[in-house]
Amino acid sequence: MNGVELFLLGRTLMKIGEDALPEPPGGADRHAGSARLVLIVASDIAAHPDSAISEIVARTGLPQSQVSAAVARLKEAGSVVAAPDPADRRRVLVRQAGEVSERVAQVRATGIESALMAALGTDAPQHLPEVQAALDVLARHFLDLTPAPTPAASSSPAAPPSAATRADQATP
Repeated sequence: MNGVELFLLGRTLMKIGEDALPEPPGGADRHAGSARLVLIVASDIAAHPDSAISEIVARTGLPQSQVSAAVARLKEAGSVVAAPDPADRRRVLVRQAGEVSERVAQVRATGIESALMAALGTDAPQHLPEVQAALDVLARHFLDLTPAPTPAASSSPAAPPSAATRADQATP
């Protein structure tokens, strides 16, 4: 595999991941922005709690309007909360919600088998276990899949969430 093939594989896996996500309440057309944008913003918020929209824009490279739309969608789903910046009341700081919302639980519980089967095609169902095993190996090597501590389980400051935990917080 070369760099181009790896890039194309990554894009294909992203599309399969998007297809695996449950549709947001009210349908996908109700919300501005794609699930991909919401996941990018959610993972940035998880990695950088108490961020202003402008800081998320700077880190992600997304336009301010898309970040604002994604934050609004995440707030509606109960995945993030916003509060005025104590140092500058004109700014709003965003962080993950302390409790897991119903929508976050739904996203976390959604399997990928249907999306993988659709991508593999109907003539290749025997390849599903092999593909799932390969994805498990990649996840083990490239993602920190240790469960995040729950707010009630730890009274000490939490370490920054892993990539997998950040992705779990997304609620497209």
